[in-house]
Amino acid sequence: MRRLGSEDSAGTRESDPSSPSGEEAADPPDPRRWRILGVTLTVGFMVLLDVTIVNVAIPSMQQGLRTSAAQIQWVVSGYALALGLVLVTGGRLGDAWGRRRLMLIGLTGFILASAATGLAPNVAVVVTARLVQGFAAGLLTPQSSGLIQSLFRGPERGIAFGLFGFTVSVSSAIGPVIGGLLIAAFGEDTGWRWIFLVNVPIGLVLLAAIARLVPERSADDGPPDTRLDLVGAALLGATVLAVLYPVVNLESGSRLPLLLLALVPVLAVGFVRWEQRMVRTGGAPLLDLGLLREVTGYASGVLIGSIYFTGFTGVFLVLSVYLQEGLGYSALHAGLLLTPFAAGSAIAAPLAGRLVSRVGRVLTVIALVVMVVGLAGIVVLAPAAQADGRFWLLALPLLVAGLGGGGVVSPNITLSLASVPTRMGGAAGGALQTGQRIGASIGAALVMTTYQIAVGRLDDPGSALRVALGISMVLLLTATAVAVWSWRREPALPEPA
Repeated sequence: MRRLGSEDSAGTRESDPSSPSGEEAADPPDPRRWRILGVTLTVGFMVLLDVTIVNVAIPSMQQGLRTSAAQIQWVVSGYALALGLVLVTGGRLGDAWGRRRLMLIGLTGFILASAATGLAPNVAVVVTARLVQGFAAGLLTPQSSGLIQSLFRGPERGIAFGLFGFTVSVSSAIGPVIGGLLIAAFGEDTGWRWIFLVNVPIGLVLLAAIARLVPERSADDGPPDTRLDLVGAALLGATVLAVLYPVVNLESGSRLPLLLLALVPVLAVGFVRWEQRMVRTGGAPLLDLGLLREVTGYASGVLIGSIYFTGFTGVFLVLSVYLQEGLGYSALHAGLLLTPFAAGSAIAAPLAGRLVSRVGRVLTVIALVVMVVGLAGIVVLAPAAQADGRFWLLALPLLVAGLGGGGVVSPNITLSLASVPTRMGGAAGGALQTGQRIGASIGAALVMTTYQIAVGRLDDPGSALRVALGISMVLLLTATAVAVWSWRREPALPEPA
């Protein structure tokens, strides 16, 4: 396989990714980089918020659309499915055609799909619009990590990824609160529509900001290679679909699509061999698999992020369902009870981004341990909180879990992408986030299915919650073990690309 630092097909010599020298060391940083970061993080916040904000709106949507729980589940899961399908392709398109162009295209599609969802007359239109919205989000999301790779260097990159991690953590945590507020303000029947309609005016403002501030390409991106690996994109998309489609259907009670999982190894091997062939023949692969083998910290970072999101994502979903369906709380009340987690994430994520360049992978290990301790506190205190309604008892363990969660995402992104060449920043970031989306979908299905089975057998929401959180804790401990292995194997932060 071609070395990542070798001469490309256009004959341009690129610096080795492990070396701090080269183009990035020579060119001054863009003086507008922090304003550009603010714009792209706002876009990222809006896109990621739509993953979790609908969790508390499920009862409202089911009531307002007069439909079944299985159909409503597609409104939640279809977005995540479509988003996961195109992340790597969206990142590669940004690398090739420029991040501003992809952001404008993606955000336009996202705004139109949001309007269609909010104004939809029936559940079929809602599901279709949500799928389109997810595809548009898949074009948008990897541009954030690609821009950070291009615009920031050294410790500044860690700070920028810290703010990115803050955005990921807080958007996930605060989604239920914002969703609950909107439903409380506009009513159970129509409040869910405003969850999507508020994206329209915000998105229009962001379109103008992107057109004005975001550069088409950075000097550090290197010469553009606009060749597209359509076969690789199709194979990767089919692989992700074969994983996520059965998972989404499992959440709605259908098990027949699980047969598609048998195709995953075949499609994955086909994708790997095709990408290797593209590299051997001097083509432009969708994702240079040399990243996994040659770039320090990338493979372990993808694995840690995937397992973490598998364990983390179901926590918020199962807590929200437990509070609303198990105990009868309103969407707003449920969202507010989960606020301490959001506060902890908001505090920890930017601090972790500042520390990671000095501390390295051990920061991820510590953060994962703190999060597990917080979840253990919820498991221990939940019976007393449920018995007499003293849910303030859960505030401290939720805060601790949030502090841990906020300290995982940004350091892991920084360490994973630190040595990735900027010309591959979008595709590499897309692959990292694809692992996270797959993990999130599997985790949500696994934890929620565990909770529902436990409720049916134990006839006690509190006991079912503890069983489901136990599954999450096992997954997070697995992520901790991988992080410890990575820390011992790669103790130093890689030099930035």
